[in-house]
Amino acid sequence: MTDHLLGDHLPGDRLLSGVEPDPAGDAGHSGAPPRTGFFTDTSVCIGCKACEVACKEWNALPEDGLSLSGMSYDNTLGLGASTWRHVAFIEQEVPARDGAEAPVGGGPPTAEGRTRLPLADTDDGSGGATGGGTGGELRWLMASDVCKHCTHAACLDVCPTGSLFRTEFGTVVVQEDICNGCGYCVPACPYGVIEQRPSDGRAFKCTMCYDRLGAGQEPACAKACPTESIQYGPLDELRERAALRVDQLHAAGVTDARLYGHEPDDGVGGDGAFFLLLDEPEVYGLPPDPVVTTRDLPAMWKHAGAAALSLAGGIALAFAGPALKQFGRAAGATGRKGRR
Repeated sequence: MTDHLLGDHLPGDRLLSGVEPDPAGDAGHSGAPPRTGFFTDTSVCIGCKACEVACKEWNALPEDGLSLSGMSYDNTLGLGASTWRHVAFIEQEVPARDGAEAPVGGGPPTAEGRTRLPLADTDDGSGGATGGGTGGELRWLMASDVCKHCTHAACLDVCPTGSLFRTEFGTVVVQEDICNGCGYCVPACPYGVIEQRPSDGRAFKCTMCYDRLGAGQEPACAKACPTESIQYGPLDELRERAALRVDQLHAAGVTDARLYGHEPDDGVGGDGAFFLLLDEPEVYGLPPDPVVTTRDLPAMWKHAGAAALSLAGGIALAFAGPALKQFGRAAGATGRKGRR
């Protein structure tokens, strides 16, 4: 952290915010391979949770979601110290298209590949429910969430022990054996990803299967995904592939399709794990405009330094004033004695 705040890069603020084309090289990895990451295409996610299971099995994560939550089919609710991949199930009512009645018994597959289901009317006027009303349609939005491996990772910047580090692949990893459980990284993350495990207080999050990457393998979640909703590879290649996919969906009539976390000039310098969404980010529990929480540290240090100097000056004047008065009295008395 000291190097980040007091090193040669401080005047340009290059390490804490802005566009950073080579995070691995900036972290000291010479000759690093191209940055790799995740592209999660939620339009083809079927909610099978194979990624959750594969992640837990490969990383030997303890169970934490065997009880029913009462929240749809989601039994983990969010990312955490023992849940590094989380499949969200979002049940959504949408209006029928062009004012037409929702089809009885379900309709043809939508452009994103899911079957439209009718919502039953709550009342037909006689106290009974009717199907196939004009209330709208039901659709599921499913998405596999994960740590974003930010270009500017606040969790890494605030870690006092160096437990968090940037790998040669541009990812961010926690070294659990040197984590002291201070918890500084938890509020620093703009996505609320990293968490301390209650059993020992240490922080844990997705490592993008760093051990597998070193052996030339893809992460376990991407390997297990049956629909290729989770794709792993060079980040620049994934961004091109994602842009083509959005164009394809727009041409098919899915105008709400959008990318999230792919822009290198956003508030975190672009994510190493970005998403194709079919609705606003808030619907998926994602912040609409995330900003790295350490972005303003240089300005904060400057203001703190100016405040400290002002305080020191005020204290000096407070002590110097009486001393100067006393010195003046003494000088005046000496002058009077001399004139006698």
